[in-house]
Amino acid sequence: MPSRLSESDSAALASHALSYVRPGQVIGLGSGRAAWAFVHELGRAVQAGLRVTAVPTSEATATLARRLGIPLVSLDDVASIDVTLDGADEVDARLDLIKGYGGALVREKIVAAASRRLVILVGREKIVPMLGTRGRLPIEVVPFGAGFCRRRLAAEGYPPVVRTDDGTPVVSDNGNLILDCTVHRIADAAGVDEKLRAIPGVVGTGLFVGMAHTVLVWDEGRVTTMSRPEG
Repeated sequence: MPSRLSESDSAALASHALSYVRPGQVIGLGSGRAAWAFVHELGRAVQAGLRVTAVPTSEATATLARRLGIPLVSLDDVASIDVTLDGADEVDARLDLIKGYGGALVREKIVAAASRRLVILVGREKIVPMLGTRGRLPIEVVPFGAGFCRRRLAAEGYPPVVRTDDGTPVVSDNGNLILDCTVHRIADAAGVDEKLRAIPGVVGTGLFVGMAHTVLVWDEGRVTTMSRPEG
């Protein structure tokens, strides 16, 4: 498997992604390594005179954007988002995604759904033959229902563990817990997403089905563009 993106590769990919931004637009800002590299590039463009506003998908992204001088708005302030630029943990040939290794999956999905275009930035190692190849699917759950959700997910064949950091449960920006489910290759991502979201207490899954329009792939020093198949 190819190695993960270096810092310089992330910066080069982010610089290329800046071509998808136009003056006056509302930009969705993702979370995670690739997304934050783009936030740095956008910040430099804003400091050079580019006028945009942005909707962040996490408190960490918001903090970075403010530090770089990017004007922020909330979803309450805008009718829609022109383009969102974000990363992903897995991408298949249909441009369906698994996201959420960074823990911002629910806010990322809301911002993606509010966007006219979703552009994903990844290294070649994130391209998989089928979702679930890396064996992990994040799910955000309400703390009150965490035990119930864990039992139901295990019964459905997706055994979960509560994500922790130094032994302490990770809490999302929404105040929820993240369960990392063991998965195998997912043939019907839309069906699995619907089934898991139907479990009371599940707020959202890391399956992003039919949402990405473009994926920019950094591969051995160049950017390859993948577009969502028609139909």
